[in-house]
Amino acid sequence: MATNTSLNVNGPNDAGSLGDKAANLGSEVKDKVTNLGSEVKDKVTNWGQAAADKVDENRGAAASKLEGAAAALQSGTQKVSGVANATADKLNSTAEYVRRNDVSSMVSDVEQFFKNNPGASLLGAAAIGFLVGRAFSSNE
Repeated sequence: MATNTSLNVNGPNDAGSLGDKAANLGSEVKDKVTNLGSEVKDKVTNWGQAAADKVDENRGAAASKLEGAAAALQSGTQKVSGVANATADKLNSTAEYVRRNDVSSMVSDVEQFFKNNPGASLLGAAAIGFLVGRAFSSNE
């Protein structure tokens, strides 16, 4: 009594079709990842543009408020020393800068300042970090 114990392997054709399936699956995954990356990039770009547009819309109002603060300081300069006058002048020049420049040129100016003054930039960042940390830490 002899039993047949042969395996049903169709040879190289099965390996070829498996390789084709794997290649197709890899191609599909690559396409989906590429499409997802493009969608994310588009959404981030649109979000950034919307934020920049919102800042641009509010530049005039911010400049007007800065000028109002400068005027209030200048009107009270008889009571206060020249420091208030200097502060008012700085507020006026800041208001003019905000009114003249769009967001991209302001960002470019800030980047240029950081490149030209790395020490002062790090010191300022450390001071801001310290103040933010103190504001959010509650020991009371």
